[in-house]
Amino acid sequence: MSPIPPPNPLPPDLAAIRDTVTRLFGATVIPAIRGYEERREFPRPLIRAMGEAGLFGAAFPEELGGTDLGFMAVAVISEEISRLRPDLGYCMNLQAMTCPFTILNWGTDEQAARFVPPLIAGERIGAFMLTEPGGGSDPAGSMRTRAVRDGDAYRISGSKQWITFAHEADTAVLFAKTDPAAGHRGITAFVIEPKSGPGYRADPIPMRNLSPVLASCAVFLDDFVVPAGNRLGEEGEGFRIAMNALEFGRLTVSARLVGAAQGCLDHALAYARERAVGGRAIGHYQMVQALIADMAAEIAAARALVRELAETMEAGRPANRIASLAKYFASRAARTAAANATEIFGGYALADEYPISMFKGFIEMLNVGEGSSNVQRVLIAEDALGYKDANRASVPARKFRAARKAAG
Repeated sequence: MSPIPPPNPLPPDLAAIRDTVTRLFGATVIPAIRGYEERREFPRPLIRAMGEAGLFGAAFPEELGGTDLGFMAVAVISEEISRLRPDLGYCMNLQAMTCPFTILNWGTDEQAARFVPPLIAGERIGAFMLTEPGGGSDPAGSMRTRAVRDGDAYRISGSKQWITFAHEADTAVLFAKTDPAAGHRGITAFVIEPKSGPGYRADPIPMRNLSPVLASCAVFLDDFVVPAGNRLGEEGEGFRIAMNALEFGRLTVSARLVGAAQGCLDHALAYARERAVGGRAIGHYQMVQALIADMAAEIAAARALVRELAETMEAGRPANRIASLAKYFASRAARTAAANATEIFGGYALADEYPISMFKGFIEMLNVGEGSSNVQRVLIAEDALGYKDANRASVPARKFRAARKAAG
């Protein structure tokens, strides 16, 4: 389905990037994905095709295989993927942001050179392992997973929950406590390779109305060995790394929510033009028009916030405040779009013929990802009241900005 022209159009270069996504999905991804679902097979070749097209490399320098297009391109690509296939929007977090970008931003040059290129090329599958059972909105504070130093390695034991792609991951950023008595200051980050040895298991979590192959998982680690050279940053720096990773992850999640909302609107518009009641297309009825107007207005506002977030990150300014605003409002706009589209479709919203129930399921999932709406509301309110500066611990994209500056 072609997108409805938005009220905030893109400049030509970014429109060309969006069109690349549209063409790739129309010609290659969408025709093939149903076959993978029917076979219950993880679509590695499709993720590789997305990587080869440069969809994951916008925030990375060319020397690491990136395209150096910047964070606005990340937002545009994330939105368009999720407008067309919201399940494949997962890739923009795990292949383009929270996993590889965290390694770039906090790792050594050797770690970046080793792990980033195959992730953004789609050759290796990434994962981000922070949340634990019972962790809820405080995944770091309630962390039980332990990492114990043993010579030139760490031995990690514990469990993680809701870890997308964990059953297929080749490379993952994982957080564990190296000093349980130190609270947040006792958390350390690691780059792990799940297939490198024994002691790792990932079980997909069945979720109706979501993808049968692009799954989130429960992860179990039992004396899993990680080389000390795979530690990301210093011991005790993991909480700061995790919060920074989630800040940048909110760019892709917010853009994915806008894309899913736009998908709901596109399908609702097409249906309202085609479905007739009493000899008139239902789009002529004012109640339907009211639903569409609310969707269009909120999507446009959410898209503007996401673009402001991308511009803030691109400029190297602290972005946590605008990231919370964008994530919160994009969640609201997407949930409105899903509810209104369901109202317009009526009973057909539940039919496999239309993707409304799929969009609605992913919107609910994204509402929680990278911080639930209620968490964002607390952050926004405390910042507005002057109790806590939302940008107080915000860390800009250090290495990315340095590389862009050095390149002129």
